[in-house]
Amino acid sequence: MAEGKKRGNKAMSVVLWLLMAMLILGLGGFGVTNFGTTGQNIATVGDQKIDANAYSNALQQQLQGISQQTGQAFTLAQARQFGLDAQVRQSLIASAALKDEADRIGLSVGDQVVADELRRNPSFQGAGGTFNRETYELVLKQNGLTPADYEANVRESVARSLLVGAVAGGFAAPQAVTDTLYNYIAERRGLSLLPVAEGDLPQPLPQPTEADLRAFYDAHSDRFMAPETRQITYAALLPETVAPNLPVDDAALRDLYNQRIDEFVQPERRLVERLVFPDTAAAEAAKARIDGGAAFEDIVAERGLELTDTDLGDVAKEDLGAAGDAVFALAEPGVVGSFDSDLGPALFRMNGILSAHDVPFEEARDDLATEFQADAAKRAIADRRNALEDVLAGGGTVEDLAKQPDFTLGTIDYNAESEDPIAGYPAFRQAAEAAQPGDFPELVQLDDGGLIALRLDGVTPAAARPFEEVRDQVTEAWQDDALHKALIARAEEIRTAVQNGTNLSDFGTVNVTGDITREGNATAAPSSVVETAFGLDEGAAQVIDTPEWVGVLRVDSVKPPAQDDEGAVALKTQLSAQIEGALAQDAQQMFTQTIADTAGVQINQAVIDAVHAQIP
Repeated sequence: MAEGKKRGNKAMSVVLWLLMAMLILGLGGFGVTNFGTTGQNIATVGDQKIDANAYSNALQQQLQGISQQTGQAFTLAQARQFGLDAQVRQSLIASAALKDEADRIGLSVGDQVVADELRRNPSFQGAGGTFNRETYELVLKQNGLTPADYEANVRESVARSLLVGAVAGGFAAPQAVTDTLYNYIAERRGLSLLPVAEGDLPQPLPQPTEADLRAFYDAHSDRFMAPETRQITYAALLPETVAPNLPVDDAALRDLYNQRIDEFVQPERRLVERLVFPDTAAAEAAKARIDGGAAFEDIVAERGLELTDTDLGDVAKEDLGAAGDAVFALAEPGVVGSFDSDLGPALFRMNGILSAHDVPFEEARDDLATEFQADAAKRAIADRRNALEDVLAGGGTVEDLAKQPDFTLGTIDYNAESEDPIAGYPAFRQAAEAAQPGDFPELVQLDDGGLIALRLDGVTPAAARPFEEVRDQVTEAWQDDALHKALIARAEEIRTAVQNGTNLSDFGTVNVTGDITREGNATAAPSSVVETAFGLDEGAAQVIDTPEWVGVLRVDSVKPPAQDDEGAVALKTQLSAQIEGALAQDAQQMFTQTIADTAGVQINQAVIDAVHAQIP
């Protein structure tokens, strides 16, 4: 029932969001900088003109909203790929069509209605929570609006809302539709599931003959393909080659050691958990229970917590405040307390001792020197890049580049399975896969600071590997295929027997589900089971065949949903609201489209293009 409520709430929220979006877009996106094309219109609907500023503002507001939601800049080019610019224009056209129709039939609202709208807007309220004229004028000024302009927009917006309400209001969901949807959603079924495994086969699988393997290989040669292989010659300048030849400054190493002293010198530490209580009495009572044999974990669970909620990690004595001495006095794991902590009285459990760690500079020097040289190598390679690019720009080949100091010349038969260390660089793989015959070599930056240039010497197309080379893989694949077919055949035998009156449990351990709906799932069975079950009659059995699971499904019961309990009434109410919202939305769209078509819509593509040109 809860799932039905969620679906209903979601549907209603979508309808409300669409209506609000139309009204917001109809106001032209207040607060966005003007486009600067006063007097130019992107479209006209009847007597109504859609100003370029209104379109620009609404479009930018959409872009800004998406950027804020995603945390990334969302450009107009991306918006146009999704058709968002067209949606904005359509919303403005719909708003203009409604205003044109309201004007045609003389629909408007009085000053009192506008005043009430202004008073209800929290943006215009002062410190006392009531409408404040100075605040109102300040907010409008900050957004580049005058009271007259804004109030005119409010008047038009309310009039449009009245028109929309007259068209979209008053719909009632047909009872037959509501009942049909409810019965579909809330119907329940009880299922029995019997997995069929290799141990359930009446006899072991036979071993494949040579002819079996050859026939399987011929029929499935695409499963034993060698990937396309590209013959590559490359010249690489890597930090690991440059670094050993660079000098090391002992003073710089000692500075580096001192900067990272916490890595090399650490006091003794403890692995500690802290369990906080509301008061000292509760903490001491818990400690007494632990002393009497209760498990720390059980008391944590009683507090409604997980052990991860209590974990402090490895801490120094001073990190524990008043509990430090007691915790560090423990020679083996144990619980101490209670002690005051930042969060209140607490018990502390010590789980492990981490000995003090003191690595003098002399012991750390070699590791620091390696890091120092690696960083220096990256800088040295970066400094040489321009000169190396000049070599290639002058017509130099990969071999010419390899003559430069510290370069390595190599070749590789590269494919997706290559295990050569050079193929471990993503940038190399990308360049190797993009290379074309005759391309001039270019320097490619590697993620460790190295440089590489490569040449494609040839391409060996993908092809089936020789049978002898993949015989073991063919054997394994044949056995998997034969087992799967045997499982399906056995499952079909069981299904036939069950349909003829044999109990499913006679063939093995059966998983019996409770009553589940279409949104439910069966434990340890594929998701397709429930969907299949709701297509079967009560008492029917079906073989379930998936790559991971083969078995027999039996529908034990088909139970119609409850009709009059509280949950049923709530779900039906939600479904009715969803149906009514959909009907209202359809009516509004058809009405808006009709009045727009009747009034006549003219689009000025040149002005639209000019607006787009001004938006990044």
